[in-house]
Amino acid sequence: MAAHSRIEFGDFQTPDALARDVCRTLRRLRIKPAAIVEPTCGIGNLIAAALDAFPSASVGSAADLNAEYVATARQRLEPHTATARIDVTQADFFQTDWNRWLANLPDPLLVLGNPPWVNNSQLGTIGGGNLPHKENVARVRGIEALTGKSNFDVSEWMLNALIDIVSERHATLAMLCKTAVARKVLTRAWSEKRRVKSAQMYLIDAAKSFGAAVDACLLVCRFGTAAAVPRCDVFANLTARDTCQEFGFRDGRLIADTRLYAKWHHLRAAVPVRWRSGIKHDCAKVMELRRQGNRFTNGWGEVVELEEDFVFPMLKSSQLAAGKTTGTDRWMLVTQRRVGDDTGAIRQRAPRTWRYLQMHAERLDRRASSIYRKRPRFSIFGIGEYAFAPWKVAVSGLYKKLVFRKLGPFAEKPMVLDDTAYFIACPDEFEADRVTAMLNAGPSHEFLSSLLFWDAKRPITADALGMLDLAQASLASAD
Repeated sequence: MAAHSRIEFGDFQTPDALARDVCRTLRRLRIKPAAIVEPTCGIGNLIAAALDAFPSASVGSAADLNAEYVATARQRLEPHTATARIDVTQADFFQTDWNRWLANLPDPLLVLGNPPWVNNSQLGTIGGGNLPHKENVARVRGIEALTGKSNFDVSEWMLNALIDIVSERHATLAMLCKTAVARKVLTRAWSEKRRVKSAQMYLIDAAKSFGAAVDACLLVCRFGTAAAVPRCDVFANLTARDTCQEFGFRDGRLIADTRLYAKWHHLRAAVPVRWRSGIKHDCAKVMELRRQGNRFTNGWGEVVELEEDFVFPMLKSSQLAAGKTTGTDRWMLVTQRRVGDDTGAIRQRAPRTWRYLQMHAERLDRRASSIYRKRPRFSIFGIGEYAFAPWKVAVSGLYKKLVFRKLGPFAEKPMVLDDTAYFIACPDEFEADRVTAMLNAGPSHEFLSSLLFWDAKRPITADALGMLDLAQASLASAD
C-alpha cells in the first residue's frame, strides 16, 4: 500500500542536504524574495531551507495533500514564526485556486518545490486519482495521441498552471523535476510568449538524492516586465559556474544547441521531410521470429511452419545501431501491405500463417494500445508501400548515436524494421548510397545534433529528422 501511494503521489521527499544546496544556488543568482511559497511541501524540508536562506522573506506559505506531512511541516517551520508570517495548509493542488492564493502575497515572489515525479499513464496503471481534469497537455492529435504522445507528467501540469499565474509578476519559479519536464514547460512558456526573463537548468543526481533512475534538474525561471531571448543555460550541477549547454526556442520549435543551430539553420526544410518509422505490432513473441531452414521459432520457442508470403527479414533497432545491416536471422510476420487492409485474405493465401495467428489470437487481441480498436483483426501499423522498398536509409531512434545505415534486400526480400527505427525509402542502391553519405556528412550531422536531446528516452525522432532539407544538405556536404 505504501509503494502504491508513493507511485500515485510521486512522493520523493527532498533531502535536507539537497534543499540547502538548492537554496545556495538561488542565493548565488541574487534572488531576494519577499514571500516564499511551496505548493506541494511534503514534510517541509525545502521551504524550511528557503526560509533559512532568505531571512528577508516576510511570508512563508506552504500546502500539501497529506495531513501527516502538513503537521510535520508546521513543526519544521515553527522557528520562523517569530520573523515571518507562516501558513501551512492541507490542500489538494488540483482543487486549489492558486491565482487567489498567490494574489495575496507580496512580490518579489519565490515559488519553489519538488512536485510529484509521476505521469498520467503510470497513475492509470495503478488506478490512481491524483490527477488534474483530463486535458491534452501536449496538444497532439489523432494517431500521436493514441500511441502515447499525449502522456504527461503530473508535475508538468502543475508547473504550467503556476507559470500561467506568476508570469505577469516579479517572480521566480524554482522546481526540482525531470529534465524532460523542464524542457516541455519552457517550450510551452516560450511558444505562448510568457514573460520569461531568464531560465537556468542545474542538473542533479536523482539516483543519489531520490533513488530514481531519471535525468533530473533544478529549473529556475525568472519572470519580469518583458520576455528575453528564449534560451536556457544548462549547468552540470548546482555548484557549477560555467554552462555546459544552451538550448532555446527558435523558428517555432525547441532547439537543443542554439549555437550549432545558428550555424546551420539554413539547412532547415521549408516543408518537413517525411521519415517513416518501422512496423508497430506490440506483440514481439508472436510477430518476431527466428528462422531455422524452412521453419520459424517464435518468442516462446515454438517451431512453426509459415508460408513465405507474409514473413520478411527484419532488423531490430539494436542491430541497426551496431551496424549489423547486411544480414539477419530475425524475421517479422507482416499481416498487411497498408494500414486497414483486410487481414482475412491471409486465410486463403496462407492457411498455415492464418492458423498460427488464430493460435495466438487472444494475445494479439489483448494488445493494449487503442490504435488497434475497430481495426481488422491482427492489424499492424507503420505499414505502407514504403515498408517494402528494397533500399532504405535508416537510423535507430533509441541509441545515442547519429549514424545512418544503408539497407538492401536480404534473401531476395526487402528488410523491414521495428518501430523504434526511422528510415527513408530509396528507389535504388545508387540513391541509397548518396543519401547515406550525405546524412553522415558534417553539415547534416551538426544540424540534426542541434535539434536532439541525448538524455531523452528516444533521442532521435522523425520530427527532428524531418527538419533537414535533403537537397540543401546535399549541397552543403559537397562543399
